[in-house]
Amino acid sequence: MLAFGVGQVAEGVKNQAFNVFVLFYYQQVIGISGSLAGLALGIAMVFDAVSDPVAGVVSDRLRTRWGRRHPFMFISAFPLVFAFIALFSPPDGMTEFSNFLWLTLFAVLVRASLTFYYVPHLALGAEIAQDYNQRSTVFAMSSVFAITAMALVSIVGYRVFFPTTEEFNPGTLDPDSYLPFAEFFAAVMFLAIMACCFGTRKEIPHMQLERETTPLSLANTLADFKAVFSNRSYRLIFFGMLMTIFAVAVEQVMSPFMGIHFWGLPTERLALVSIGTLIGLWIGLPLAPLITRRLDKRLALVIPAIFIIINNNAALGLRLLDVSWFPDNDSPWIFWIYFSRYLLQGIFLPVLLASFNSMFADISDEVELETGVRREGVIYASRSFANKITNAIGAVLGGIVLDLIAFPPGAAAGTVPAETIWWLGFTEGPATSLLSITGILFYLRYKIDRKRHSEIRAEIAARQGS
Repeated sequence: MLAFGVGQVAEGVKNQAFNVFVLFYYQQVIGISGSLAGLALGIAMVFDAVSDPVAGVVSDRLRTRWGRRHPFMFISAFPLVFAFIALFSPPDGMTEFSNFLWLTLFAVLVRASLTFYYVPHLALGAEIAQDYNQRSTVFAMSSVFAITAMALVSIVGYRVFFPTTEEFNPGTLDPDSYLPFAEFFAAVMFLAIMACCFGTRKEIPHMQLERETTPLSLANTLADFKAVFSNRSYRLIFFGMLMTIFAVAVEQVMSPFMGIHFWGLPTERLALVSIGTLIGLWIGLPLAPLITRRLDKRLALVIPAIFIIINNNAALGLRLLDVSWFPDNDSPWIFWIYFSRYLLQGIFLPVLLASFNSMFADISDEVELETGVRREGVIYASRSFANKITNAIGAVLGGIVLDLIAFPPGAAAGTVPAETIWWLGFTEGPATSLLSITGILFYLRYKIDRKRHSEIRAEIAARQGS
């Protein structure tokens, strides 16, 4: 479980680098428009999404002495490191369109490389944990490592690579710090992938290679996806996820601008806020299996999701409404309000993400019962495909929003017009939360509970025995 969890660090590093630094770097430092930067990241996600089904279908059918998943996981680390470093080191003197092409190319390569690690890695988790409750623990472990990595990218990034200086306020405007930042975190991703590959290799002989599958062909691939989407449980989680991910994608574009310009915090303070997330995560990790056992997975997903929506909008709504007693950015209370928001979010995220990922593993059992074929790779690939397509649309929309609200490039702290900052906060908070609430309505209709999963496993065992 530890090795599997550490493997999620690679995805966490990539996600936070893209969420916080990539668009900011190209829009604020390199100087391309927000719409063009968002379009480049959107194109990369579309290409990435196309590679997801390929990774899932092929890894479901691969037969080697190293198993189905491990060869893809191991090989993917090498192009990932090269592309990630190149992404943050475009040549000097290029035109805006050339920088757009550079961003598009290497964002595509980073995402595609990680796909051939990430999809097999998720499928590996569904294979190595068969027990209903153990799956929640396994995926809680991986989720905590992913979000820990995301927090550390911000902490180390802001404190070590992008400190505030007299010349650069915020420090993320310093163009010379991005290459060492990329080199450091490329090495972190490489080591995490290697630790996962070698740390889980002893599980390879036990990974159900005897289960029935079909030959690799276009017809069988289409049949795989049809079988998965014919499952009602999968459709509910899938469409709920679309709503949630779209909201999160837009919020992530706004996030690096919010801390600096909406809340008036320097990069050093933002690093401390990330420590709050980190503390919350490790408080929440032991709670995840306890809460999922008590509430079952559906409510263990829905209740934390509702809490996070309220938590994210409480202080933000008070500021947008200009409530008289709410402190100004000059007050020391602002940091602690912001810190508490991320601390509380960190506590509930392991429960939410463990339940969510574990649901997909349970659905893979239900699909096997309905069709007689194991399709973990296809299930996680189609989930990842939808995730990335929705993220692509969200990234493009987020970049367009930055242009619509006239957010200036290279903006120093305290120089952005108040009206622009208000619309930034409204988009990041109330506007996107409506989509998240819609997603929750889908999750509430999900029906696989502990009793139903036991019945599914018993029927599969009986079929295999006969």
